[in-house]
Amino acid sequence: MPSAPSRSARPGPMAFNDLLLQVGGVGRFQQIQVTLVVLPLLLMASHNTLQNFTAAIPAHHCRPPADTNLSRDTELEAWLPRDSQGRPASCLRFTSPQRGPPFPNGTGTNGTGTTEPCTNGWIYDPGTFPSTIVTEWDLVCSRRALRQLAQSLYMVGVLLGAMIFGYLADRLGRRKVLILNYLQTAVSGTCAAFAPNFPVYCAFRLLSGMSLAGISLSCMTLNVEWMPIHTRACVGTLIGYVYSLGQFLLAGVAYAVPRWRHLQMLVSVPFFAFFIYSWFFIESARWYSSSGRLDLTLKALQRVAWINGKREEGASLSMEVLRASLNKELTMDKGQASAMELLRCPVLRRLFLCLSLLWFATSFAYYGLVMDLQGFGVSIYLIQVIFGAVDLPAKLVGFLVINTMGRRPAQMASLLLAGICILINGVVPQDQSVVRTALAVLGKGCLAASFNCIFLYTGELYPTMIRQTGLGMGSTLARVGSIVSPLVSMTAELYPSMPLFIYGAVPVAASAATALLPETLGQPLPDTVQDVESRWAPTRRGAGTCRPPPCPAVTHPGWGGTETQTQASPPPPRPPPLLPFSPPGR
Repeated sequence: MPSAPSRSARPGPMAFNDLLLQVGGVGRFQQIQVTLVVLPLLLMASHNTLQNFTAAIPAHHCRPPADTNLSRDTELEAWLPRDSQGRPASCLRFTSPQRGPPFPNGTGTNGTGTTEPCTNGWIYDPGTFPSTIVTEWDLVCSRRALRQLAQSLYMVGVLLGAMIFGYLADRLGRRKVLILNYLQTAVSGTCAAFAPNFPVYCAFRLLSGMSLAGISLSCMTLNVEWMPIHTRACVGTLIGYVYSLGQFLLAGVAYAVPRWRHLQMLVSVPFFAFFIYSWFFIESARWYSSSGRLDLTLKALQRVAWINGKREEGASLSMEVLRASLNKELTMDKGQASAMELLRCPVLRRLFLCLSLLWFATSFAYYGLVMDLQGFGVSIYLIQVIFGAVDLPAKLVGFLVINTMGRRPAQMASLLLAGICILINGVVPQDQSVVRTALAVLGKGCLAASFNCIFLYTGELYPTMIRQTGLGMGSTLARVGSIVSPLVSMTAELYPSMPLFIYGAVPVAASAATALLPETLGQPLPDTVQDVESRWAPTRRGAGTCRPPPCPAVTHPGWGGTETQTQASPPPPRPPPLLPFSPPGR
């Protein structure tokens, strides 16, 4: 639960937000960099749901023997049994041709004919999907599970990328990892379009998933760390809307480019352009500061001030000014921060466990709804547009709640409503397709709003030195949810509505866990583990403190001198503002 208002409202000695306002707030630099950083998310959305189109399953049936001289209709009647709806069977054929009226009893099978699996391959209906990985590598019937394997391996790549690149971004910087991820996505995505066989295709899709996970994490963090407090929610919502627009884009592009190799290339090649212009990004000054590189912090802030037209304010900054303004940085041993802090310190441990459940539940239920668009019984392109369209009002409402009532109410309400919609869907009769589709779309919109909120909420709860690691861990749990989700769908063999009951119960439970998280509306980003432990610790005496052993003498590169402090030592008081800060904006 959040601490008392007087405690949570106290900003403490952190002054980085004031420095951002001094160099222009939301100026020309922020507008340009945010635009360029979020632009690739249009195509990231396409990659995440690409297999709905590149692995679509067209109507198909066994290929008859090549030496028949029959017309097509006669050939189908002679060699193919019928299913319960009178259509040619997809995975069986007769062992010998059936002469005369093939099915006199109307039961769908010939009384004297025996069947066997397709031995000569399949014939596919080229109408809607002329070329997919399914038609190229015959991923149907006994090989149908391989189609899901391709998507699962992509999600495994996202899982690995969240762990690896989340850690690297905290150690090497957000900008370097983002540049690497753009290049990896461009190369692996383009190579997948030229894959000669299915295993090679899966390998390149796995690599694409890894790099796209890194792009997602670094994009949010780099943008949030360059924005003043009052605009962070706007940036988080903007990122969510760009992702939703990417779903619209995919529907249109997939309709215009139905061949899977061309579509795969079309959503991958633009990442070469993103890789080129990403070299002009400016690394997060907050990350520089928290890494002890105060000289680079100064250069980054002065460069941003120059771009924002605040040259005098930028020139007034100096190493002495930064040391005074960011004095708390000088009292903390940054080398002590690691992923283990998430479990060692009581407040961080509570945040980590609750956020992990939120990430898992959101992704688990989300992919439970959108894994197979062909199952809705309507045009796959139409349902893709509807699923993208519902995000727009859902995220707008979420944004209003985030900015007015706070992050916690928005997160709690979105998960609770999503769970209720899915649970109700479990008791709606199967023949009520309109009602079931409407509930699924509403639930999907709530989960999209939940994703929008949780990215921002997680970034505001974790301290700077492990923020990217925390986001990476959250994304890891989300990927676990997306991998487990299709396995749950197999419980439909026991009871048709069982998957929906499970998909709905998990977000409802996560909604209850949100009550254990503190509110971050209007709060400065915490820089250190001690910030988190002191700000959101329970009010009882001695609770929530995280006391590491005394730190040895540490020399911080770029600061000069040696600071000998224990991490539990109280920081010196914050000095008054050094300059009158300019209002936000250009």
